[in-house]
Amino acid sequence: MKHKHLISFSNWSADEINEILELSTQLKQKRKNGEIIEPLKQKTLFMLFYEQSTRTRNSLEAAMTQLGGHAHDLTVEKMQISHGETAKDTAKVLSRMGEAIAVRNCFFNQGNKYLNQLKEHSDIPVISMQDDIYHPLQAIADMMTINEVFYSQVTHLKVSICWTYATTHLKPLSVPHSQLLMFPKFGIDLSIAHPPEFPLMPEVIEKSEAIAQDNQTQLNFVDNLEAALDQADIIIPKNWGGFLGVENFKGREEQIRAIKSKQNDYQNWILDEKLYKLAKPNAKIMHALPADRNHEVTDRLLDSENSVIYQEAENRLHTAKAILTYLMT
Repeated sequence: MKHKHLISFSNWSADEINEILELSTQLKQKRKNGEIIEPLKQKTLFMLFYEQSTRTRNSLEAAMTQLGGHAHDLTVEKMQISHGETAKDTAKVLSRMGEAIAVRNCFFNQGNKYLNQLKEHSDIPVISMQDDIYHPLQAIADMMTINEVFYSQVTHLKVSICWTYATTHLKPLSVPHSQLLMFPKFGIDLSIAHPPEFPLMPEVIEKSEAIAQDNQTQLNFVDNLEAALDQADIIIPKNWGGFLGVENFKGREEQIRAIKSKQNDYQNWILDEKLYKLAKPNAKIMHALPADRNHEVTDRLLDSENSVIYQEAENRLHTAKAILTYLMT
């Protein structure tokens, strides 16, 4: 695999991503069969978390264990980063001790920059476990799930990515960004709905428009849920915050309160049974989790037979195993 690092899949071709997806499918079947394969035996992955994590932390650590290697579960407080160590020094030191560095840092205007600083100085692969702009590990698991559900017949499927209301923490832009950059590579049409106050980043939209044009797919932005859901094959209800201009949370409490207050204007932006009927019969519901239940989407839909959220979550493990195998061997 010629890509030494994985910060985003934006510069990966569909063929290259398909290599990862095909290996993911093989590894999923081997695990189901009880087969043990250890291509990463005695190899080390350093995982550095600036935030909490369930699926990312556990999928990568389980992946390393099942592939015969070991993952170090690190936080800023456990490292000299908390005392000001530079990205260069961290990258240089860890490069001499293991085979890959993975980082989750979602602070707006910081995370992606930090990952790229590590990449500049690292002699081993740097992997984004999610930053303020991208979440490649979620996007490829989503793509694997779509392939499974639709038997790889995905050309001109309509996927609706819909901003929905939430009361929990302000969520990053990275999941919808990465889906915008992933799905059109495979001929999937997208309809994205969000209130005017919660846009995605213009530079990411520009990239996704170029990808859509190259692959002759549709990319439509609307400001209401009804238009986005019309005849959708897949619905992804997902909150994201208005982070533009918010560099970090510390000392920004007033600005964050203002963002949350603005979200309250859109409490009716929820995927419920009435809106779901606008999509195609038995349209699939996906979500990166954790979901803000009964705010982003109703329990009834999220737990219905058309929801594939747990299949989607499980595929985080299999795609992580494939990515680590490609980048660390």
